[in-house]
Amino acid sequence: AILLAGLLLMTADSFADNAAALGGGDRYTGHGFATRAPVIAQNGMAATAQPLATQIALDILKRGGSAVDAAIAANAALGLMEPVGCGIGGDLFAIVWDPKTRKLYGYNGSGRSPKGRSFEDLKRKLAGRTEMPSHGSLTVTVPGAVDGWFALHSRFGKLPMKQVLSPATTYAANGFPVSQLVAFYWERGFKGFERNAKDIEEIDNAKATYLINGKAPVQGQIFKNPDLARTYTMLAKNGRNAYYKGAIAKTMDAYFKRIGGDLRYADFAAHAGNWVDPVSVNYRGYDVYELPPNTQGVAALQMLKMLEAFDLKKMGRGSTDALHVMVEAKRLAFEDLNKFYADPATYQMPVAELISDAYAAKRRKLINMERANPNVPPGEIKLRQGDTTYLTTADKDGMMVSLIQSNYRGMGSGLVADGLGFMFQDRGELYALDPAHANVYAPGKRPFQTIIPAFVMKDGKPFMSFGVMGGDLQPQGHVQILVNMIDFGLNIQEAGDAARFRHVGSDDWMRPGSGDVGKLQLETGIGAVVRKELEIRGHNIEPGDGGYGGYQAIMRDPETGVYWGASEMRKDGAAMGY
Repeated sequence: AILLAGLLLMTADSFADNAAALGGGDRYTGHGFATRAPVIAQNGMAATAQPLATQIALDILKRGGSAVDAAIAANAALGLMEPVGCGIGGDLFAIVWDPKTRKLYGYNGSGRSPKGRSFEDLKRKLAGRTEMPSHGSLTVTVPGAVDGWFALHSRFGKLPMKQVLSPATTYAANGFPVSQLVAFYWERGFKGFERNAKDIEEIDNAKATYLINGKAPVQGQIFKNPDLARTYTMLAKNGRNAYYKGAIAKTMDAYFKRIGGDLRYADFAAHAGNWVDPVSVNYRGYDVYELPPNTQGVAALQMLKMLEAFDLKKMGRGSTDALHVMVEAKRLAFEDLNKFYADPATYQMPVAELISDAYAAKRRKLINMERANPNVPPGEIKLRQGDTTYLTTADKDGMMVSLIQSNYRGMGSGLVADGLGFMFQDRGELYALDPAHANVYAPGKRPFQTIIPAFVMKDGKPFMSFGVMGGDLQPQGHVQILVNMIDFGLNIQEAGDAARFRHVGSDDWMRPGSGDVGKLQLETGIGAVVRKELEIRGHNIEPGDGGYGGYQAIMRDPETGVYWGASEMRKDGAAMGY
């Protein structure tokens, strides 16, 4: 409700602007809806959700750092500058193109539930509740971001970690001016903590860390986080073990004991992320790569496989037909997501079958171009919205990094360990509580993950690293970006600035009984005629809540090696190159 009120206020301001005598200017090249032209550079590129973080990444590249060094430096900065979406209390996933081995590498840096808390223990603590809470210690899983940093750095880094973390450490100690959208989400996050206070065992540390004189910082206000500066200094000096086996792990262990949480030193010490092989489908000559479960990346691939049989270009960008078929493909893919997606260590998801031609053809038959199908069950083969940051970097040698990192809902669980300067994620909210479900809670198990980096290859060469933040919007956003570029010929910036849809509502473990056609949210750039025609076809259109994601991308010209960068207007970010 608070978010909706804020959005209504922004909408009212927009109407006032539209009614004013002086409106916006005109662009003389490209599509008028685009906020700017793509950024083009030869030697290196970075695109993040905060311009200062983008500058830090470029500085690292100019000092001889690799794209991985730049990505870690930017991510560390974002943990300070965009705590509403990310931080070292959360998880990380990445895809790296290595020009030396000419191979894509995937990394799953997600953490697990407490090994000492059984399913029966959890049910007892829930005291009759049928869903996981959104905040508090029951939602906290071991954060995997720091492990991800050091694993990536060990394989692909060039500069010492002290140098990589130095810019973010300096900003944490000396302060930075808070950007516009981050300030909005910051205030909203703490109002969310107030609404969920009954589930948050301790909030004083969060207030001491993130509030200034008891209030969230406003746009342009200088914010400092000296505790985080000290934590980054420990990481730079003592490596990943400082976090998982050293002083930081001991502080986290003591904190959870103090507040009655279940994570223990042994859980942190046992954590390990893992290298994984990205999975892909070919869409009209482009090989699109996502990470396998426990992420939702395969859902984007399923959508593309269903859509490739439809002539979207002929239908027309923004047409009723194009939007209808994309929404229907999304609904079908998400029914499978809600059934099959889980930790691969505990459940063998049939990935190959789900992205096969035969299965796509079978699912495609359920799409009726004249009417939204009210009955789209999951397939049979021999499962919400979070806050996230996505960034991408590329260096002079051709290495490209697609990295996504998140605390999940809002700023996270509401819990900040004594003196560490970061909030723990609430990713455990995504566990199912049905013992028959693939994603059911179990001790030492990874939950289903919404965050997904993406990568595109063309004719065996790297083409684009990109991502779209925004919980369950992410697979939908990936597909819309690719369709905008491949089918409709938009450039890398226009593809992100174009109006989006977001379909919500599937009959899953988090929304029991919410089947039928769900709800379709449309940005204002989708016209009234199309909206009416979609309603006639049976789509249930509702006002959007602003959850249309946030996109960053870098494209590489296969002939010249020139980089093209983009960062959309829905976030505070920027793409920059040199």
